[in-house]
Amino acid sequence: MKRTALLIGLFLITGVLLSGQRTSRDLEGAWSGILKTPSVEIEVVFRFTITGTDSIKALLDSPDQGAFDIPCGEVTFQEDTVFIDIPVVQGSYRGGFSSDSLITGTFTQMGHKNALSVKKGAKPVVHNRPQEPVPPYPYREEEVTFMNTVENFSLAGTLTLPQGEGPFPAVVLISGSGQQDRDEAIFMHKPFKVLADHLTRNGIAVLRYDDRGMGKSKGNAIKATSLSFADDAEAAVTYLMERPEINARKIGLAGHSEGGLIAPIAASHNRNIAFIVSLAGPGVTGYDVILRQTEDIMRASGAAQAEIAETLATNGQLFHMLIDESDQRKFSKDAMEWYGKELDKKGLTQEERQQKMAAFAQGLVSANNPWMRYFLATDPAQFWSQVKCPVLALNGEKDLQVSQEINLPAIRAAVRSGGNRKVKTVMLPGLNHLFQHSETGSPDEYIKIEETFSPGAMELISSWIRKTMKIK
Repeated sequence: MKRTALLIGLFLITGVLLSGQRTSRDLEGAWSGILKTPSVEIEVVFRFTITGTDSIKALLDSPDQGAFDIPCGEVTFQEDTVFIDIPVVQGSYRGGFSSDSLITGTFTQMGHKNALSVKKGAKPVVHNRPQEPVPPYPYREEEVTFMNTVENFSLAGTLTLPQGEGPFPAVVLISGSGQQDRDEAIFMHKPFKVLADHLTRNGIAVLRYDDRGMGKSKGNAIKATSLSFADDAEAAVTYLMERPEINARKIGLAGHSEGGLIAPIAASHNRNIAFIVSLAGPGVTGYDVILRQTEDIMRASGAAQAEIAETLATNGQLFHMLIDESDQRKFSKDAMEWYGKELDKKGLTQEERQQKMAAFAQGLVSANNPWMRYFLATDPAQFWSQVKCPVLALNGEKDLQVSQEINLPAIRAAVRSGGNRKVKTVMLPGLNHLFQHSETGSPDEYIKIEETFSPGAMELISSWIRKTMKIK
């Protein structure tokens, strides 16, 4: 599941001096600071450059979230004060020079204001990723393309083949929610590249691909749902079956997060799929997954119980309305009217009410789409119960995004309900949603942890595939 707190980006600025002691040239360079919110602390970096006409170009990075060079809006500079509009995140920054090397101000996002001071002279952030493989590799790597014939577009990926002639067993890696590249790159980690390297070194061919509309893959994800993405995964399987180096009877799927829903959708009707590895995949409805995710992350962030309860009640009602109303315009209208009436009961000031309505409206934008409707309403059990191939389902003990407590038992029960006894579920102590060893499991830790993928988890995956597929 994907995670969002602050999106930041690149913006073109007309920063012509109107008055004051400083000019736009004093902004030139990199400025960094820590944005502290009630739930998270995030490093923010502004990088300003001046063009020949004295207009300003600026880049805004959030290294802790792996977000760099994303477009924003206009900046004005007047009387030692800089104002930056950031429409991508419904936010802005206003700050004044406290000294030649310090700007003190306020970052506002969807009505929420937090202090942010930035100092000049920020250095590039370097994150150590010791597991990321570097060439030369002890296996073959090939750029490939294959067709989704259902919607008639091509997908692009990387196929890694063990040394030797084969034919080899193979696995298709399926990423989680949101558009991902073939490495499932997130927070400066490349978990699919690391996993593919491990599996290929252990005699298993791996195909990992850019999601539709991402990287070198064609197609459009705007109206796509998990059902659509299952067609993409099946297209990858079909492609592998045509490769002479691959054993067509030993091709499986390994899906992370939402990929753990996509895999059983594909396997429920495609008997060519020989096995499934679910990596923190859902066993209950998206409605239950997201509400539990919200509760767990808020609690880990130190939110008060009353705030958690209010958020769950609001989101629960919103999700029910979203599931029941497929007309996007009518849903938005009904949801805004409902929330407005709820706020009227709270005795808020006009400013507080406006801030909450603005934040709610922004939430509707991200939720009001076919993918979210399908994910919320769909019970994975209907697909897991039809899967006849062997299943390995893994979850981290500290996964706050897809809780092992409710999802692993549900997967096991659903697979067995269809008469398939070849299912193994494993809770991995100390691991988070990305299968990293972590202290709390909070998404805030992802980028700070050097480990990309637990070696123990990868060994469990490769050994299970080798045993299940009877690889000597």
